[in-house]
Amino acid sequence: MLKMDELKNQGKEELKTLYQDLSKEIYGLKCELRITRKTEKPHLLREKKKDRARVLTALQQKTGGKA
Repeated sequence: MLKMDELKNQGKEELKTLYQDLSKEIYGLKCELRITRKTEKPHLLREKKKDRARVLTALQQKTGGKA
């Protein structure tokens, strides 16, 4: 789980890269869920979505509302 304090200290490019990585992980988890109809760790999908939202919020704060 990512903390906002950690995200505020990172640069814009790092945040963009982290956002892309989280999006890929979420896509992989969703595909696994669709194919097998179950996952070993279902809580990960919710955690990753929340982390991605935190990253996007931090990114928008750094850019002044323009992502």
